[in-house]
Amino acid sequence: MQIQINTDKAIQGREDVARFVEDAVTARVGHFAPRITRVEAHLGDENAAKGGGKDKRCMLEARPEGLRPIAVTHHDATLKLAVSGAATKLRAALDREFGMLDARKE
Repeated sequence: MQIQINTDKAIQGREDVARFVEDAVTARVGHFAPRITRVEAHLGDENAAKGGGKDKRCMLEARPEGLRPIAVTHHDATLKLAVSGAATKLRAALDREFGMLDARKE
């Protein structure tokens, strides 16, 4: 499973962020790796220098082999919380999608 990370100009510490995203995604959806070709992460700070509440955004898009892409988005106060929230949502979405698919095969 390949993990591709895209950030906007306002995201600092890209190497640390990339490592955190890879770890969070692998921890939550790594067991689906044989069924997923790629996960794309799009990270952004919607208010940039202005600050504010839940202005950090993480959109994760999984590309399951032979299926349509599955995307989730999570906004939170910090980038780490946004990534963790999105990874948790992605796990739930993939559980649902693969669960329905596997149930049809039985």
